[in-house]
Amino acid sequence: MTSVYIDADIKAKWVDGHSSYSPGTPEELALIGIDLLVRELGIEAAQDFINRVFERHLSGQAEPAQ
Repeated sequence: MTSVYIDADIKAKWVDGHSSYSPGTPEELALIGIDLLVRELGIEAAQDFINRVFERHLSGQAEPAQ
């Protein structure tokens, strides 16, 4: 398995403030993205968006062999 390291400096700005993030792994980057998505869209809309992403990826995968 390959390890991926990320070197990023993310700055998110809103009318009421800002946040800075420095993810080092894909998992940290995903959590930041989800956090920003929830903040922007709300919980239900973010869940719907994420479910659509999973559905798109799952539809392209074969069923596991038993």
